[in-house]
Amino acid sequence: MAEVSLICKRTVISTKPVQPGKFCALSALDRLMEHNYLHVVFYYQSTMERNPGELTKKLRETVAEMLSAFPIITGRLFKTPEGHWTIKCNDAGMRMVEARAKGSVEKWLQNLDRGKELQLVHWEEMFHKPYFWSTFYVKVTEFEEGGIAIGLSCTHLLSDPPCATMLIKAWADMTLGGKMITPPLFHPLPGRRPGNTNTNHEPYMELIDHYKSFIEKPAPVFNTKQVTILLAFDDEMVKRCITRIAPIESNRTPFEALAALFWVVVSKVKGTKGGLTNMSICLDMRNVLGLDRGFFGNCMVYNKVNGEGIEGHELCKAANAIKEVVGKMDADGIMDLIEWLKERNYQDLPWMNGYDLICVNLEAVDSYSAIFEDNARPLRVSYYIEPAVGEGQILILPPPVGGRNTFGRVVMITLPEDEVNKLLEDALIQEFSPTVLMGLNKMHSSTSL
Repeated sequence: MAEVSLICKRTVISTKPVQPGKFCALSALDRLMEHNYLHVVFYYQSTMERNPGELTKKLRETVAEMLSAFPIITGRLFKTPEGHWTIKCNDAGMRMVEARAKGSVEKWLQNLDRGKELQLVHWEEMFHKPYFWSTFYVKVTEFEEGGIAIGLSCTHLLSDPPCATMLIKAWADMTLGGKMITPPLFHPLPGRRPGNTNTNHEPYMELIDHYKSFIEKPAPVFNTKQVTILLAFDDEMVKRCITRIAPIESNRTPFEALAALFWVVVSKVKGTKGGLTNMSICLDMRNVLGLDRGFFGNCMVYNKVNGEGIEGHELCKAANAIKEVVGKMDADGIMDLIEWLKERNYQDLPWMNGYDLICVNLEAVDSYSAIFEDNARPLRVSYYIEPAVGEGQILILPPPVGGRNTFGRVVMITLPEDEVNKLLEDALIQEFSPTVLMGLNKMHSSTSL
């Protein structure tokens, strides 16, 4: 028997029919993500004894209730006369896969790697007839000795990681209390703020040029095996990292410190000369654009961080470069990008995570408030932005305990296998002794380096 056994795949439809003729338009930021897709895995302990399949049956019922607020999920992709994707909202439904796994969820987490974790999600590539293709999939895996894993997969065209998290939390809210605490809002990205229509306005060309460079590049080559590891940094580790970068300054953020640390170390293991390897940071712009927490759509924006001339030991300079770029990404700059993308109306879309080293700030995702049963917070949450190509990915996530109100963070790194080994052995990483939560077949077995 395989570790994970498929029981069935079904289509779940909303408990409320969708209004006929309803469409959900996609934004310029949505369309850029057409080539990418997401996997998210939530792990939970069992809070009570149940018969096999009992919890899955309950989740199947509550996901149907949750879907009544997400017509974009039960709809299907449709091309407009202008050649743009839109969603025709209907009752085609979402695919749900039910599975069983050996052992307990705790034992599963003790010996975990990328390949094993991805058994807990289900994904199907777009059909040649997109109108019949489900854009969202959930997989519910019950462990024979206790615990459950909920895997969500979806096209990045419709959802970024904060949206995917919002969906799981909405499902959890419906299961726990029968009411959605933060219902989704479907509306266009905002326009310029009143009064900001200066005809002499100079657009933020560094951001625009970064996107233009991606658009002009050929499709990446998929020929390197990628490995994902998960490292946990507690409060003291991150504070030491901040002090190591800026002993005098106290305004460094955990993201700046950890992004600088891994940018320097990854550049070292790649053997980059004359500076640090090309890196794009990816930030959630919802707060910057004044969007409500319930906004459903892509709002993660990429920008280049220049590492030319920064030596491999200069953590402070690396952090300064990251801080400078983050500071420049204001509402006007993001609106410049959105307007530029709308004007160009590109048909050949880029692979947004297919070239540079990508560092994604997901500190603000509300993963650990997705509670399906009383007193059962997620044990762990993993995110994958796929396909895993290019120079690699660094995802900076909140920790299971304390959340974003602490300095502690979890860092998920995806790199070629030989580079992961070098990274784990690097003196800078070993200096902070993070706990390995997931590695190369857990060769470090949940211990500190």
